Amino acid sequence: MSLELSAVISAAELSSIVNDPAILIIDVSAENEFTAGHIEGAVQLDYAAFVSAHPPVMGLLPDADQLSLVFSSIGLTTGHHVVAYDRDGGGKAGRLIYTLDAIGHTKNSLLDGGLQAWITEGHGTVSGSDLPVHTRYQAGTRGNNIADKDYIQSKLGEDSIILLDCRTADEFSGADVRAAKGGHIPGAVNFNWTDAMDPARPPLLRPEVELTSMFESIGVSKDKEVIAYCQTHHRSSHTYVVLKQLGYQNLKGYPGAWSDWGNDPDTPVET
Repeated sequence: MSLELSAVISAAELSSIVNDPAILIIDVSAENEFTAGHIEGAVQLDYAAFVSAHPPVMGLLPDADQLSLVFSSIGLTTGHHVVAYDRDGGGKAGRLIYTLDAIGHTKNSLLDGGLQAWITEGHGTVSGSDLPVHTRYQAGTRGNNIADKDYIQSKLGEDSIILLDCRTADEFSGADVRAAKGGHIPGAVNFNWTDAMDPARPPLLRPEVELTSMFESIGVSKDKEVIAYCQTHHRSSHTYVVLKQLGYQNLKGYPGAWSDWGNDPDTPVET
């Protein structure tokens, strides 16, 4: 029986299905962190296993063969609904969900607040580590949630596109330079990814009505194509999942992101 879960689920929701064989809980953490304590039934996956790099460009998508091997090694099947979490605010888990979407595995959810929320709300953890049963998972053709540099350049200035920069205000303005060039992609709007978190209960998300209002106030509307980016599409993957939860349908992310755009001498920038 397939599960119908939203893009973001609470610790209480997960606790009610934690033993359901239809879900695969993935803990995106280092092995020593996982061994020290994790949600029962979860499997461990290093963040570095599902991103690649061609320095100075970081945070790229590996090819389908590599992703097939990675997801086979943790026991993923096409029938699984993935629930992903981490210990760092949700960026790593969000990038995992973005990657799964990109290869056609769209049955996935982010655990709101990650392991921190799970423990704070009184749910237990287990220690140690069991080797997962390997499967023969085959990553699908890359989906339509991927925007690369050429695609973005072809869309610059179009009213139907929203470029959503999920870095800090200083990175956006160029005061904080983390590539050969500082600033942002022309026409982009700024939303620091952590602003989605409830300031009274981070890293839990703000109420959905509040989040919707925040995005609409900067012109991020559901009738436009939204392309989220940050430095490497780590932080912006979290925002990507938040927008999915809010009902945005036309979403893309930019793997490589500013480490790609900001290190290319020929790309235009604004400060």
